[in-house]
Amino acid sequence: MKESIKQLILGGARRAFDKGLLKSDEFPGMEIEAPRHEAHGDFSTNFAMVSAATQKMAPRKIAEAVISCMDSDSVIEKTEIAGPGFINFFLANRAWYPTLDRIVKEDDRFGSSDFGAGKKVQVEFVSANPTGPLHVGHARGAAVGDAVANILSFAGFDVQREYYINDSGRQIRTLGLSVWLRLCQQLGREVEFPTDCYQGDYIKEIAADLHGKMGRELSEKDEAEAVSICAKFAAQVILSGIRADLVAFGVEYDQWFSEESLYASGRVQKAIEEFKARDVIYEKDGAQWFRTERYGDEKDRVVVRNNGITTYFASDIAYHMEKFDRGFDRVIDVWGADHHGYINRINAAIDASGRQSDQFDVILVQLVNLLRNGQPVAMSSRSGEFVTLKDIVDEVGKDAARFLFLSRSYDSGLDFDLEVAKQKTSDNPVYYVQYVHARIAGILMKAVSEKVLNEAEKPGAGNRELLVEPEEINLLKILAAFPETVEKSAATLHPHVIFTYLMGLASAFHGYYNRHKVITPDRELSRGRISLVFAVKTVIRNGLNLLGVSAPERM
Repeated sequence: MKESIKQLILGGARRAFDKGLLKSDEFPGMEIEAPRHEAHGDFSTNFAMVSAATQKMAPRKIAEAVISCMDSDSVIEKTEIAGPGFINFFLANRAWYPTLDRIVKEDDRFGSSDFGAGKKVQVEFVSANPTGPLHVGHARGAAVGDAVANILSFAGFDVQREYYINDSGRQIRTLGLSVWLRLCQQLGREVEFPTDCYQGDYIKEIAADLHGKMGRELSEKDEAEAVSICAKFAAQVILSGIRADLVAFGVEYDQWFSEESLYASGRVQKAIEEFKARDVIYEKDGAQWFRTERYGDEKDRVVVRNNGITTYFASDIAYHMEKFDRGFDRVIDVWGADHHGYINRINAAIDASGRQSDQFDVILVQLVNLLRNGQPVAMSSRSGEFVTLKDIVDEVGKDAARFLFLSRSYDSGLDFDLEVAKQKTSDNPVYYVQYVHARIAGILMKAVSEKVLNEAEKPGAGNRELLVEPEEINLLKILAAFPETVEKSAATLHPHVIFTYLMGLASAFHGYYNRHKVITPDRELSRGRISLVFAVKTVIRNGLNLLGVSAPERM
């Protein structure tokens, strides 16, 4: 619809120029948006205002000239000029009816597009160290990353989901030491357990498992070898748990990429040598430094310490070079908000490599405040006890968790109330939206039982001209906006846009259902309304699918 209006405006502007009513045939880009207030029409454009400088005319004069030369269109009832020169368009009801045809035809693809033109995009998310279970912060990042990937794919991008396994470095060595010391305690040895080791009960459980498998054998090895064995065993156990928890959360990856493989393949050293050749790595105080300040970072960064051990930054450089070597047109990383300071140094590495950092995006996910009946839930990592992703899913379910994690922009902190997430009332957003889908499924079953529909008949777009109630036209307008909403969500990488849309659609349906019966004594009107609610059901399902939430037939 927006494209049709755009062509009407441009056609009118060209004819106005030909008639001498406009001074230039160069027309800048315009915005066409749905106004906030119904009194301002169905669509409004700023064409006249953005053309004022080029035309050297007052915006209202431009608007008058364009409107006077526009072709008549059967679906536009009237146009008006508002404020400094906005052109408002009021559409006839029949303008919205083709939306039903399109929804019936496209079904589970309604809302999809070729916006992404098949460009290859990698979305890397969660990527938590395999040193402990995923916690509630990781859970929000998982919901965001997976939803972004779903939305981009639906919008025509070729998307790959990836998990980067940080299975090298100091934290893995600390993990191995933590398990080894707990195992030593289980062997009856007197050992001191440092506070900087991992404290959780899961470490004791892993140690007990390893004790049962090879405790005697380990006890005979020197500590360095024993710690290394413990580290590998523990990382595998924890990673297996992470995989299982993510699958239960509805998240599956195309690729699990190991940091250790970057060292084994020589890619880390190769990246360092490449940057030395580019004169962006230099030596100082026995260490090797990357000239990140040259590329906009606040200071230069160490890539190899003076003891010869590489930093995490070195492997991150190699990893991001490897990503682009795989041919991705765009790389998206989903990080916790505490990694904000890391963005500039990765951008610096990408630019220094000769690639373009504008092909790299970072989504920073803010913290979650876990509540129960409005009161904070204690989460302590110092003691090793914390609320895990598994805890959340076990208590409230995958659907409620994902939907609530996506209820606000990831730019903002999120209050997640466990009790609200379990409610089967309109106070629980996921229940509020899913109930629309289930209720319409019930309406369709009733339509079959009352012979309004045949059992094998799929509700079509028939009798749509009977849809004239304001609430019906409002629903049609909201349904028509779904493809644009998906595109906006894909363009901005903000999945909460879909959440907000679904809440609005659900609210409009509930309002309609409370005022009008779908199945009435008038069979033809009933079939028209069934086509409308079937379209609502389809779009609710498609939107929930994008967020990784189910659309139940019964509740």
